[in-house]
Amino acid sequence: MMKPLRTLGIPPNAWAVDAEVADITRPPLEPQSIILPTETKKLRLDLAKAAILVIDMQNDFCHPDGWLAHIGIDVTPAQTPINPLNTLLPELRKANVTVIWLNWGNRPDLLNISAGLRHVYNPTGSSVGLGDPLPANGAKVLMAGSWAAAVVDELEQKPEDIRVNKYRMSGFWDTTLDSILRNLGKTTLFFGGVNADQCVMATLQDANFLGYDCILVKDCTATTSPEYCWQATLYNVKQCFGFVTDSQAILKAITHSILDFGLNPQQ
Repeated sequence: MMKPLRTLGIPPNAWAVDAEVADITRPPLEPQSIILPTETKKLRLDLAKAAILVIDMQNDFCHPDGWLAHIGIDVTPAQTPINPLNTLLPELRKANVTVIWLNWGNRPDLLNISAGLRHVYNPTGSSVGLGDPLPANGAKVLMAGSWAAAVVDELEQKPEDIRVNKYRMSGFWDTTLDSILRNLGKTTLFFGGVNADQCVMATLQDANFLGYDCILVKDCTATTSPEYCWQATLYNVKQCFGFVTDSQAILKAITHSILDFGLNPQQ
């Protein structure tokens, strides 16, 4: 009788091993198919291969004492994804969809940040830029571990969620995001967060270039930019980079799958 093997790695990219055997077949995860309507097509997708990226829902971009507000931008629009995300994320977790918090959180020494990137946040060289303390509370702008880079209090992060720091508008540049997603066998990505036309869009575009299937969740995404930037984002996602849906469509699709096919999100 063959002895049980020990799992080595993270399913589905896992081996089963002992002193004599290495089983490298990598059995697939149990499929959890749903039918999801989007603004252009009806998608059949596998929740077992899905993750949601919640991008930059952090104090510097969403809180009235954060960096964006400090430079005079109305951050009220950036707060609109909070309630839809609070409704959607618990249901995605129940369906075993991975939740990834992708936040801008720089190294204290800014060694991987170029002058061009610093210029975006400090165009005169004399204002409050990356790593500088905010006048309202002294938190360092977009610094990993600071209040400024933390997710807003209104959004609950769970221990099983994954946190990834990013250093560009795209979450795929100079980060571990791609390696994590591939190790977990994720091929379909939902996108939420801010700003839709900047960090969300840059990350979504790079995901598309890397071969991921991209779905923008419209009511879980927002921007403090002008309306035409929002409209251009929606157009370009649908035209070039993926699909657009909303949280209610996802919730209905999950519910219908449970009722019609016996999907057990707790498995």
